[in-house]
Amino acid sequence: MSEPRFVIRQVNPARSRRVWLFAALIWVGSLTLAVVATGLVLGPKPQGTEAPLRVDNLDTEALKQRIAVLERSEQVAKAALTELQGTLRDREEEIAGVRADLAFYGRLVGGATREGLAVHALSLKPVAGSRAWNFTVTLTQNFKRGPQTTGVLTLTVSGIADGKLKTLDWKELSGQPGIGYAFKYFQQVNGTIMLPEGFEPNRVRASAQGNGSRSEQEFSWDEAAKAEETDNVRQ
Repeated sequence: MSEPRFVIRQVNPARSRRVWLFAALIWVGSLTLAVVATGLVLGPKPQGTEAPLRVDNLDTEALKQRIAVLERSEQVAKAALTELQGTLRDREEEIAGVRADLAFYGRLVGGATREGLAVHALSLKPVAGSRAWNFTVTLTQNFKRGPQTTGVLTLTVSGIADGKLKTLDWKELSGQPGIGYAFKYFQQVNGTIMLPEGFEPNRVRASAQGNGSRSEQEFSWDEAAKAEETDNVRQ
């Protein structure tokens, strides 16, 4: 006799509830373990781990203070260097002035030979609000020359106009006859010149002619514009 293909069994409701309850407990337990593990990973660190952070903060503040001190020291050093450079420039100007005075008086005193008429120095000063320039030319001859020297002084200025080299003669600069001079030892000759619009000066030449002698001296325009008149050199 063959075994039946289907077996009919009676389901126990109480047993099914226990199985579902056991499965639910397992699921709740696993969820609880997951929450606890996450809290351990993401939760606050122990108090012992805050010490390195405080040390790092202290080191950063010390470095900031050190940088501030170094920056202040650099500022002080730069200020001192600037002041020293200014002092050196002043001393160089004083030395240049003394050398100019020595050259001037040396020319006057002269040596064993007599030196004739000479253009010693030239200074330029702009006239505010115009293209005009006032000038002072110092003429000399040494003490051993003897007689009084008389003559006429003129200037010429070379520079650039419309991109080309150009030289302006005395008539173009002043429209007047040359300035007369008469002296025995030295004289400062003053006058005014006018530069045309668009003309950029570069060099200026002073020419003194009289009593059969002639002297010319060329100067840089910029140097002549920076030159100061010597207060102690008077006719």
